[in-house]
Amino acid sequence: MRPREADTRKWAEDRHRNAIEVAGMLGIPPEVYTRDPMTVIPALDDYASRAPLNEFEESDWITLHLDLVSFLADFLTQKYDARWILEDDPEGPVGHRYVIEATGFDGQTHRIDPVDIVRMEFSSPPIEIARLLATAELNLGLASHINSDRPAAPCPAEKTETST
Repeated sequence: MRPREADTRKWAEDRHRNAIEVAGMLGIPPEVYTRDPMTVIPALDDYASRAPLNEFEESDWITLHLDLVSFLADFLTQKYDARWILEDDPEGPVGHRYVIEATGFDGQTHRIDPVDIVRMEFSSPPIEIARLLATAELNLGLASHINSDRPAAPCPAEKTETST
């Protein structure tokens, strides 16, 4: 059964609330974070780079992953007016997934799965928050390319509206 729009709103609200809690845990007051989510980047980067990843248990990985997904999505929704949407995923375990959608600088609608973006970041240690954000921005068409003659390589989760 596909969740309703209210479920998507709740998912988005829960991710936003988690991002605010992560900022608070790192010493950034909610009103400061809400005004400018970039204020948490140095503290989050320090936290992620100092985390004893080789000592993590599965629950620690899940928590860190969800915290980074929440922050990434919240950053994109606040800075670029991106939005959570529900996307069919017939090959996934529940038949759907929550993705972030934004209109890129090219005027096209692009989608990413923040879970995939965070997973990509985990595969290239150390975890760097600026690189995490840049990867998402690039794949959503929200960043300029250094060499505009050569498009960026899309991440596996990227989709444009014309390709969905």
